[in-house]
Amino acid sequence: MLSDTRSWPAPSPQRGPWGHCEIPVILNVYDLTTWNNYSYWCGLGIFHSGIEVHGFEYGFGAHDLPLSGVFEVEPRNCPGFIYRCSIFLGYTKMIRSEFRAFMEHIVSDYHGDTYHLIFKNCNHFTDDICSRLTGKRIPGWVNRLAHLGEVCSCLLPESLQLPVVKQTPEYHVYSEDGSESMSMITAREPTESDDADQDRSLLSPSSAGEVAFIKEVHR
Repeated sequence: MLSDTRSWPAPSPQRGPWGHCEIPVILNVYDLTTWNNYSYWCGLGIFHSGIEVHGFEYGFGAHDLPLSGVFEVEPRNCPGFIYRCSIFLGYTKMIRSEFRAFMEHIVSDYHGDTYHLIFKNCNHFTDDICSRLTGKRIPGWVNRLAHLGEVCSCLLPESLQLPVVKQTPEYHVYSEDGSESMSMITAREPTESDDADQDRSLLSPSSAGEVAFIKEVHR
């Protein structure tokens, strides 16, 4: 069991053997309930997690639309959760622009309406991202209750077997002159205007504590 490390020196980027810069990949873990203060030391608990890369944290959440459920927040400051610890997972060689493109394309695998507490939650997302970036998995205890739920799904109440709807995604869109507008997304077919907006959309939220969903790049 890892110790509860709320404040720690984050690893710095380093140079690989061929001179390439390697960027740290960090798992930020949050408590969903104060009950975790007791169950954590037994290897159990209900946790949310996000992946921190290039100075931003990425997570997966639920809403009721077939659109991006992947969002970006300030590291270790995800709204609605209590930060517990950070875990260094390894390094990626992706530069910022490559990583941005990677995240925009992976969104198609993580629409908000596909979120499921047991079978496809935020910890499944971070485990997938970590595996793709570093070849490693997140610690088993982070998603242990979901794994137990997969085995005993027939015993779960119906409310835990259905996706949880949280919020309709909002995007911070920045025009070329730097002015900001907020757009509420509704379910519809993409248009040429949407493609143009993609080029002006920033992945980062406009201020600390806000959630910005990442727009999907259609393959």
